[in-house]
Amino acid sequence: MDVGLHPKIKLFAYSEVEEVTGYIGNFHVKIRRKARYVDEKECTVCEECAKVCPVVVPDEHQVGLASRKAIYLPFAQSVPSSFLIDMDSCLGTNPIACGKCKEVCDKKCIDFDQKDELINLDVGVTIVATGMDVFDPTEYDEYKYSKYENVLTSWEFEILTGPGYVTGGELIRPTDKKPPKSIGFIQCVGSRSEKRGQPYCSNICCMNTVKDTLFLKDHHPDMECLVFYMDIRAFGKQYEELYKRSRVAGVKYIRGLPGGIIEDPETKNLIVHVENTITGKVEKHELDMLVLSVGVIPRKETEQIQKLLTLSKSPDGFLMESHYQLNPIDSPTQGVFLAGCCESPKDIKSSVIQASGAAARAGRLLAMGKVKIEAITSSIDPEKCNSCGLCVKACPYGAIRQEKKKVPPFVIEAACKGCGTCGPQCKFESITLKHFEDHQIISMIDSMLDEKPEEKICTFACNWCSYAGADLAGLSRLQYPPNARIIRTMCSGRVDEEFIWHAFRKGAPVVLLSGCHFADCHYIDANRWTQKRVEKIWDKMDDFGLRPERLQLEWCSAAEAARWQKIMVAVEEIRKTVQKGEIKDTIRILTAEEEKQKEKKRRKKQKVANQESVTAG
Repeated sequence: MDVGLHPKIKLFAYSEVEEVTGYIGNFHVKIRRKARYVDEKECTVCEECAKVCPVVVPDEHQVGLASRKAIYLPFAQSVPSSFLIDMDSCLGTNPIACGKCKEVCDKKCIDFDQKDELINLDVGVTIVATGMDVFDPTEYDEYKYSKYENVLTSWEFEILTGPGYVTGGELIRPTDKKPPKSIGFIQCVGSRSEKRGQPYCSNICCMNTVKDTLFLKDHHPDMECLVFYMDIRAFGKQYEELYKRSRVAGVKYIRGLPGGIIEDPETKNLIVHVENTITGKVEKHELDMLVLSVGVIPRKETEQIQKLLTLSKSPDGFLMESHYQLNPIDSPTQGVFLAGCCESPKDIKSSVIQASGAAARAGRLLAMGKVKIEAITSSIDPEKCNSCGLCVKACPYGAIRQEKKKVPPFVIEAACKGCGTCGPQCKFESITLKHFEDHQIISMIDSMLDEKPEEKICTFACNWCSYAGADLAGLSRLQYPPNARIIRTMCSGRVDEEFIWHAFRKGAPVVLLSGCHFADCHYIDANRWTQKRVEKIWDKMDDFGLRPERLQLEWCSAAEAARWQKIMVAVEEIRKTVQKGEIKDTIRILTAEEEKQKEKKRRKKQKVANQESVTAG
């Protein structure tokens, strides 16, 4: 409500973001403001229209426990405080078969001809705070949620006990509309189980149940409350105290999840059998109601938002931050920040903290007036470029734009993060990555393999994970073969195919390419291109009669010093199997192939030159 009244905030309620283009400081946003068919400025929420509306449908906000009309107020504190018409249910148009609401509206604020409005905005930064959804227990119906009326989800329980909802705050059983005498809560429904939901902990479920049991004991001291759990995770400030208060109030906590639910056909009571893992006995409990503490899942729209803003997702489906510890608010795309449960399951306190941080980060960026860009950015030489567009596809940030076909693309430096993934995709050497140019890396390869190359491991490591992991292994005094020579690149996607062939031509027995794990790539998904490139090289090595195992691809994070040690020990064992004769054969085969490719290029250039000469003549 404060946001709606703030003079410097534009609130677009009942709207959807359809398109986001641009980059940090220069985002272009297209918003579809849906037609409400009610003038929100004139509507006084008198409810006369709803009284005469003949259409009755389930109320989504009250999860179907109550009903609403086709013209309705979304919820009590909705902003703006105005009715709207659900045209999918309304009888008022095409043709008008009803129109009763319009007849009784004294303010004349109902307009069936209202259309959606498209709004274009230019903004500097974007904050994503799209929240989460809750797990639907009907998918794994082991607790008979879809069969027994007295089995509810935790959200439905909130609706039943809320003062502004269907029962006015009075707790009743759905079957007989009488106050229950005993209630059971089952924890981790849809959480911490790969076979029956999500493998992660949903964070808020335990304390939500503790809060509900305290509420019940405060209002109904004689009510029997049982909680069936695996572990109670009360990690927040004063959370443990609330948990202890709940136990002192008489709530029974049983360590064990029920194996199944049976309903008494006469009383509609629920019979629960559970193994109490503390006592080691199987217990039987008869309850009036059962509440399933459902977990948190990513919103369905997350994938669409990910595409709109070029974001990345973690394996659990939530949006991934730039860095879990160092940049928990920033997204991989500059100028886009994350807040709340779109990033991971969290409670209200953590959401408020992250939202405040996102607002501060956005405010600081806007106050600067100018954006600092990375020193390491790509540039494209239009004279060498043939406008194939492969670099456009490879860029994980959309920083390379090609406005028309057969027109050389260009780099938006403000959006470029310097991963260098575009460089290896270019076969015409038209892309230059500042400070990590091809000739610089080739020079490093030459330097490391000038003397006794057969004893060395040519290693390419990404700056953020593998190189940091190797550094941590050294700081941790972990012992591993010292003959690896590491070339640091910003991303494993920067490693060109030619770098690897050049290392083999110089006599390298083994080449190791290492980068971030797939789910943790600092540059969204740039390491996917690394995988594709290496698989292509393995196929070529097989065609040339070379052992593909001499090129190793490994993923290692900055915290995995021990893994780096194991990788280096394993690669050293492979190096020992490579004999000098095999190295000489490799040099001979690859040198001959190089000469062959050079001759092809020379002939192609000569052919083009001859064609141009004929055309000019």
